[in-house]
Amino acid sequence: MSHRIPDDTKRAILDAARIEEVVGDFVVLKKRGANYLGLCPFHQEKTPSFIVSPAKGIFKCFGCGKGGDAVSFIMEHEHMSYVEALRYLARKYNIEVQEEELTPEARQRESERESLYQVTRFALDYFTKTLWETEEGRNVGLSYFRERKFTDAIIKQFQLGYCSDSWDGFTQAALKNGYDKKYLVQSGLTIEKEENGRLFDRFRGRVIFPIHSLSGRVLGFGGRILNSDKSKAKYVNSPESEIYHKSHVLYAIPFAKREIVSQDMAYMVEGYADVLSMHQAGITNVVASSGTSLTEDQIKLISHFTKNLTLLYDGDPAGIKASLRGIDMVLAEDMNVRVVLLPDGQDPDDFAKAHPTEEIRQYLRENAVDFITFKTRLLLGESGGDPIKRAEVIENILNSLAVLPDKIKRAVYLQECSRLLDISEEDLLVRLNAILRKQHQKQFQAQERESLPQPSPLDNGRPGVPSSVPDSNEENLLIVERELLRLLVCYGDRNTTQLYTDEAGNDVPLLTNVCAYVVSEIVEEGFSMSDPGHQALFSIFADSLAKGSIPKMEDLLLAEDEKVRELVADLAAPRYEISRNWEKKGIFVRTELSDQHKLDRAVTESVLSFKLVRVRDMIAQVDKRMAECEQEKDELSLLGLIKTKKDLDQHKAFLCGMLRRVVS
Repeated sequence: MSHRIPDDTKRAILDAARIEEVVGDFVVLKKRGANYLGLCPFHQEKTPSFIVSPAKGIFKCFGCGKGGDAVSFIMEHEHMSYVEALRYLARKYNIEVQEEELTPEARQRESERESLYQVTRFALDYFTKTLWETEEGRNVGLSYFRERKFTDAIIKQFQLGYCSDSWDGFTQAALKNGYDKKYLVQSGLTIEKEENGRLFDRFRGRVIFPIHSLSGRVLGFGGRILNSDKSKAKYVNSPESEIYHKSHVLYAIPFAKREIVSQDMAYMVEGYADVLSMHQAGITNVVASSGTSLTEDQIKLISHFTKNLTLLYDGDPAGIKASLRGIDMVLAEDMNVRVVLLPDGQDPDDFAKAHPTEEIRQYLRENAVDFITFKTRLLLGESGGDPIKRAEVIENILNSLAVLPDKIKRAVYLQECSRLLDISEEDLLVRLNAILRKQHQKQFQAQERESLPQPSPLDNGRPGVPSSVPDSNEENLLIVERELLRLLVCYGDRNTTQLYTDEAGNDVPLLTNVCAYVVSEIVEEGFSMSDPGHQALFSIFADSLAKGSIPKMEDLLLAEDEKVRELVADLAAPRYEISRNWEKKGIFVRTELSDQHKLDRAVTESVLSFKLVRVRDMIAQVDKRMAECEQEKDELSLLGLIKTKKDLDQHKAFLCGMLRRVVS
């Protein structure tokens, strides 16, 4: 029976593997905006054309065309197989790999995890529809959000919802739609009473805050009660499950990650409302720990995008002291931690709503204090003139300094602490060195007890990919196919408004998603992709859509087909802007399509361009067949072909008209 690395382990490896670190072990990279630039290791070049995108976790060379994620880089550079590259990265990031057999039980576990994802997806749709489309949802849930001054745009962006105040409204709806009670209970959406087996909704009568994974999949929910019943908790969260581990998750990370990379800074707040108000105010590099103390997994998740973390506090001494205990873990990751105290005891929610964006940015810039200095001042102020408390403060501060990996940074902070504590730097250094020696001794003893993992042998060979040079018509088709697939990979779950013609011949706007529109337009006309690799990726989207889901990039990068993985990473790579001349030729490549109008236009024109190239290809085939019929004097077949060509010419003229191109 064959073995494989479980998907959970693959995801853990891909989440931990910072692409700039993996590539940086072999290539000298320089920061350029949100990305990194360097000389390609796969071909000789003097001008850098090799780009690494931390936000997307991929690399791309615009010289030789190679691209992919951290795994494919190691495969290509070190000539490893896919599994060996995963093992390499697992060792680099100290992730234990326990390969499993593809037993029926393993398949069942994977099926159960996917069932939980399907249940949470249904719950998300149910909660949002209840909020917007029911009288109770609008009068209670939507009114609450609007009273909190949240705009409809932010409510929709974060997919906020409402669960009706009935005993089991959600549960009954889920059961009627064919969802298994087992997964409703496992996900925590439904609670089953032990004494009588009765089912009821965990989130009944609450507004809903969905909690997303890094890739945007819904893992769980937070629910806030709206009445003043003291017997009920103000907030209720999904319990731990196979797909939701709160210590691994940061609220709003999929909405904030791009701006975190762009600004090279993450802001950390406490609650859902704090995040929503900051994002609504235009400060979008903000996440929350969702009421938990910072964990190592959350810190690693942030460090995947930036080394700079700023904590926003409302001035509550008890809350600040409680959070201080977890900050040493952040310092140990060699992150730069700063603190901002908001004025007049305001929390981030209040502060964001009370000030315009530029004032917020200015306040955050001018009032950010490095964590060591902040902690020293805070604890020193509490110690007063008590010498015992003062000694405890000094020990506390030095313990924080001891976890800093960077010796220079540690020395600079030691000088500042010497000034703030009014103690000689030499005396502080003596005590700091004693703490460091004690730490090193513990680490050495731990290493003595544990055996180090042995590296596996490397496979020096990797089969190459045959290449072919297509003719002009084939090349155009490949270009438009790639653009359609890029839209599916990067924007498949995004909404798009497209025009459909009704029975009366009127153009009617219809809101759908990019994946549903592209797949339906291609499949309904009987078209397929010309390239086998393109068709394999397109089929994944078509098959998933038929099952009611849209593939996420993290799942596509785990595909067993190596060509599919490489194609996905290549399509997701950052692009150069293309000139208007290229646009006229039907190439609609963009670096980003954040503007909704641009996205709608790109989707429309890409689909039309694909159809146009396909129709031209069909016309060429008909012309070839007509020439054969003339030689063979097959007049009956020729008449049929003439009619077919006429229909195709009309269709071509229509497509050219839609694309505003000269018919050729």
